[in-house]
Amino acid sequence: MRHKIILLGFIALYSLLGFSQSEPAYKKGTFYALWGWNRSGYTNSDIHFKGKDYKFTLHDVKAHDRQTKFSYYNYIRIDRITIPQTNFRIGYFIKDNLAVTIGVDHMKYVMDENQTVDIDGYVKPGFESRIKDDNTIKLTNDFLMYEHTDGLNYINSEIEYYRNFYHKGILKVNGLIGGGAGFLMPRSNVTMMGNERHDAFHLAGFGLSAKGGLDVNLWNLFFLRSEVKEGYINMPSIRTTKSSDDKAKQAFWFAEWTYTFGFNWHF
Repeated sequence: MRHKIILLGFIALYSLLGFSQSEPAYKKGTFYALWGWNRSGYTNSDIHFKGKDYKFTLHDVKAHDRQTKFSYYNYIRIDRITIPQTNFRIGYFIKDNLAVTIGVDHMKYVMDENQTVDIDGYVKPGFESRIKDDNTIKLTNDFLMYEHTDGLNYINSEIEYYRNFYHKGILKVNGLIGGGAGFLMPRSNVTMMGNERHDAFHLAGFGLSAKGGLDVNLWNLFFLRSEVKEGYINMPSIRTTKSSDDKAKQAFWFAEWTYTFGFNWHF
C-alpha cells in the first residue's frame, strides 16, 4: 500500500511538472548544496548468512529505521551532526531546470528484536537448539543482532528535473522529479553466535532510486526542500564478523522522506 501511495504521488507530481512555466526554476550554471535529515522504511527481506561453520537463511525479516531524538547535542554540534539519519547533496544545472548531483543518503537499518522467522540451513555448533521443530527461530540478541546503523550509506548520483509553478517577489515554489543509482557503503553492526563483529566501512552492493519533491526558494539564494524517494537496494557482500570468510547478503525496497535546507548560487 505504501508503495502504491508513493507511485500515485509521483504521477501527480509529474503531471504538475508538465504545466507551462514562465521562467526557469533554476538557470543553467547554478550550483547548490543541501543538508538535512530523513525517515525511512524497508520491506521485509531474506538474509543469507555464510561462514566457516554455518550457512543459513532467515526469511521475511522485519526491520525499521532509527530516528535520533532531537537535541542540540545530536543535531547541531559539528562533531555529532552525522549521528542522526542525514542527507548531503551537491548539484549543478547543466541546462535550465536540469541538474546532475552527487550525494549521500545516510539511513539506518535495524532488524526488529525478538521476532520469530523461518530458517533454512545449519547454524554454528552449540546453537542448534534455537531452531524449533517447525523450522523457526526467535532472533534474540544472544543469537543475532543485525544493524546497518553507521549506517546504511547510499552514495549516489542523480539527475533532477525542476519546474517553477509559483513566483511572487522573493518567493519561488518549484516541483522536482529525479532518479539515480549508486553504491552501498555500510558500517554494519552485527553480532552473531558469539563471534566478534566487523567494525569498518565496506563496499556491500548497489542501489537504484526515483524521487519527487517540493522546493521553496527565497531570494533565489536559500531554499527548503522535501522529497519522497523510493528505491531498491541489493547488498551481496555484507561483512558480519572479523573473519573475511563470514558474509551476509540481502535485497529489499526502501522508502525515504527527506526534509532539507540549502543554498544555491549562480556564476
